Amino acid sequence: MGPNEQSRKRKAITHDVPDPTEKDLEDEFELGLLNGIDSQDEEETGSNVNEDEDESDLGETDDSEDESDLEDQDEEELDSDEIPSEEDEEDVRQQIEHLKVGRERAGLPDNGVRSQSKNPTTVKHVTPDINGHVPELSDDEARPNYLVTEDANGNPRYVYTDIDPVYDSDDSEAPATTNTIGNIPLSFYDSYPHIGYNINGKKIMRPAKGEALDALLDSIEVPKGWTGLTDPATGKALEISQEELVMLKKLQLNELLEDGFDPYPATIEYFTSKTEIMPLSAAPEPKRRFVPSKHEAKRVMKLVRAIREGRILPYKSPSELEEEDPSMKRYDIWANEALRPDHPMNIPAPKVPPPGYDESYHPPPEYLPDKDEKKAWEEADDEDRDKEYLSTNHDALRKVPGYDRFVKEKFERCLDLYLAPRIRRSKLNVDPESLLPRLPNPDELRPFPTTCATLFRGHTGRVRSLAISPTGTWLASGGDDGTVRIWELLTGRQLWSVQLGLDEAVNVVRWRPGNEACILSATAGESIYLIVPPIIDPELESSSRALLDAGWGYATSNPSKSTSSNGATKKDSPAQWTRPSPSLSDSGVCVLTSVRSTVKVLTWHRRGEYFATVSPSGQSSAIAIHTLSKHLTQLPFKRLKGLPQTAQFHPSKPIFFVATQRTIRSYDLSKQALLKILTPGARWISSLDIHPGGDNLLVGSYDKRLLWHDLDLSTKPYKTLRYHSKAIRAVKYHQGGLPLFADASDDGSLQIFHGKVVGDLMENATIVPLKVLRGHKITRELGVLDLDWHPREAWVVSAGADGCCRLWT
Repeated sequence: MGPNEQSRKRKAITHDVPDPTEKDLEDEFELGLLNGIDSQDEEETGSNVNEDEDESDLGETDDSEDESDLEDQDEEELDSDEIPSEEDEEDVRQQIEHLKVGRERAGLPDNGVRSQSKNPTTVKHVTPDINGHVPELSDDEARPNYLVTEDANGNPRYVYTDIDPVYDSDDSEAPATTNTIGNIPLSFYDSYPHIGYNINGKKIMRPAKGEALDALLDSIEVPKGWTGLTDPATGKALEISQEELVMLKKLQLNELLEDGFDPYPATIEYFTSKTEIMPLSAAPEPKRRFVPSKHEAKRVMKLVRAIREGRILPYKSPSELEEEDPSMKRYDIWANEALRPDHPMNIPAPKVPPPGYDESYHPPPEYLPDKDEKKAWEEADDEDRDKEYLSTNHDALRKVPGYDRFVKEKFERCLDLYLAPRIRRSKLNVDPESLLPRLPNPDELRPFPTTCATLFRGHTGRVRSLAISPTGTWLASGGDDGTVRIWELLTGRQLWSVQLGLDEAVNVVRWRPGNEACILSATAGESIYLIVPPIIDPELESSSRALLDAGWGYATSNPSKSTSSNGATKKDSPAQWTRPSPSLSDSGVCVLTSVRSTVKVLTWHRRGEYFATVSPSGQSSAIAIHTLSKHLTQLPFKRLKGLPQTAQFHPSKPIFFVATQRTIRSYDLSKQALLKILTPGARWISSLDIHPGGDNLLVGSYDKRLLWHDLDLSTKPYKTLRYHSKAIRAVKYHQGGLPLFADASDDGSLQIFHGKVVGDLMENATIVPLKVLRGHKITRELGVLDLDWHPREAWVVSAGADGCCRLWT
C-alpha cells in the first residue's frame, strides 16, 4: 500500500510475461471460480498502461498491487470484476464494524460477519483510451451502489439501489416496457391487487376503477387519442397516436397505408405468347401398347381362388339365411284331401270360420253403423276401408237384395284383363291441406286491430264518410243529416259540428294532407265546402285561412282563367268558386265551390295543392281537378269510356288513376297520355286505393270481390279474395308504414289483412287474412259504408249505416 492514497491506481506491467503452464491455468481457473473473478477481466485490468510513468513507478505500482492482493487474500477475494477504491473498502469495513459493535451491545453472538469484500460491488468497466491511459472515476461513480444492513437472522444484508433502465439503443421507436412479467396471462393476477412488476421488482398496482374514476372521467374532457380500450399489460387506458389514427382511417376507407405503393404493378410476362410446335403427337396411345399389371392379375386370381374354394359367398337376404332344422319334418296332410268316412284316425281339414254377427242379414242393433260411421265409410276410398261391406238390417232373408257391385266388379276385371296391367298401382295419399301455401301465424303478424275501443254516436241517419286528421287527433264524419262533425279520436267526445244542408246528405269528408295547414273538405250535393275548424290553435288557423284566401287574389288578377268573386262566370266554366254565407262563414266554412253534378268522391294530391272530384252523373264533367291556391277548376277528360266511379292520385309520381265500372285507366299528367288499362274482372267497381309504394293497387267491387293488382306484374289481378257475402263499399291501405289493409262490406263486417310488399321483383306480395271485425248493425241492407286508418298506429275507424262510428284497436 503506497502512502499516496488519492492517486492510487492499478497499472499493468508492460514487460513480457511467460506463458503459463497447463497446471497453472487449471489452478488459476479454479481460483477464479471460487473467488468469482473472470480471467478475462484480469487481463483487461492488467492491460491498462500508463506510458507517462517511468520504470520505477511501475515497480512501485507492482509492489503496491502485490501488497493489496495479499491483504485481500487475508480476508476474501473480490466477487466482482469492478475496480474498487480504497474509500469503498474503508466504507464497507466501517459498516461491518458498526454491525459487530451493535451485536455485542445487544448480547447477540457473532455470526462470522466478515469484511465487505465477500460480496461483489457494482462493476464499473474502465476502458483505456488510445494512449493507454485509464480515466479516473468520479465521486458518484466510485461510490458503492449498495447498503449493508442486517436481516432477521442477524446476517448481513446488502440493499442495492434502483436500477436505471436507461440504455443506449438504436431502436428509438420501441415503447418503454413498464410491466415485466413476460409472457404470462394477466388472468393469473385477477385475485391480487397488483398486475405485475416493474424493472426494479416493485409491484404495479391495479388502476383505480369504480365510482371515483367515473366521476373523475366525467369532470375531465376526453383526451386526445382516447379509445375507450384498456391495455392488457398495464390495465390503463389505451391511447393511440396520430399516426396510428391515420392508419386506422386508411384501413376503414380501404386506402393504401404507404405512399408510393402501386397496387396494380405492370404484368411480368413469365411465359411467351408464341405457340411452340412440339414434335410429339397428342393422339392417345393405341390399345396394343397396353401392358397388363401383374400385381392386379395376382389379386384377381386370389379372389377367383377364394370363390372356388367357397371362402367368399354371394350375398343372401336374412330370410334366405334362415335354415330349417333338418331333424324336424313337416307334412302337409291335407295336400290331397278327399272325402273320407268318419273315422277316429281321420283328421279333417279346418273349416273356414263362420260369418260373424256383423255379416248377418239381421244383425243385432249394436253392430249396425250410425249415420256418421256410414258417411265416413262411403266417403273413404276402397283401399282405406277396414272391411268391404257395411252391415245392413233386413227383416227376412227373402228381402236381401243381390250383390250391388257384381256388374261393376266383373267389368273392372274384364277391363284389367283387356289392359293387362301386370303391376299394382299404389294410390297417392295426398292431403289436400298440404297443397295449400303455408301462411304465417296471425299472432306473429301483430299489431293489427282486434277490438272496438271507442263508439261515436250523434248522427241521425247513415254515416256516409269519415276521415282521421293527419295528426291522428281528430275524426271528421258526415252523414245523411247534412252535418259535418269533428270528434276527439281517443275519447269519442264531439268537439265541433256544422250544418251544411237540410236536403242534401254529406257524401264525402276528407282532410287536406300536411301539417302546415288544417283544412277539411266536405261535399254535399253539387257543393264542395273547404272548412277551417275553429278548434285548432290561432296560429294554425291563421295560416290555413291565408292559404285559402290566396286564391281570391289570383282570381281577381286573372279573371279569364277563373271565376270572379261576385259569382259571374263564363258559360262553359266547370265550377264556381264563391264565398259562403255569413252563417257558414261564422262556423268556419271559408270557400264554397259548386260543380255541375253531385259529387260522390273527393281525393287529395299528396302535396295538398290539388284535389279531384268524381261526379258519376256528370258525363264530360264527371272528373274535375281543382287547384287550391288559384281557385281554378279543370276538366282533364272531354270524353270517358264508361261511367266513372272513383279516382286516385299516385303517391309519388304524376300519375292519375280513374276507375270506371269495369276497367281502371292510368294517365301520365305531365305527358297527358294514357299509360295502362287494368282489367280487374269485376262487374262493378266500388272503391280504389293505391299502396304507399305505388306498385300495387287494391280494388273493391259490388260483386263481393276484393282484388289485388301488381302493376309491374300484369294488367290482371294478382289475387282475388272472396270473404264477404255482400258488396264491398270501401278499401284502404295503411299509409303509416304498417303492412295492413282492410275492406268494409254491407254484411256489417270489416276484414283486416296483412299485405307485405318487398322491393325484390322476384318475390310476390304476401297476403294473409288476420281478423274479421263485427259490430255494426245492418240497416236497410246496408252495413259498413266507409273506413280509414290512423296515420301511425294500427287503428282503423269505420262508419256504419246504423248511424255510429267505431274505433278498432
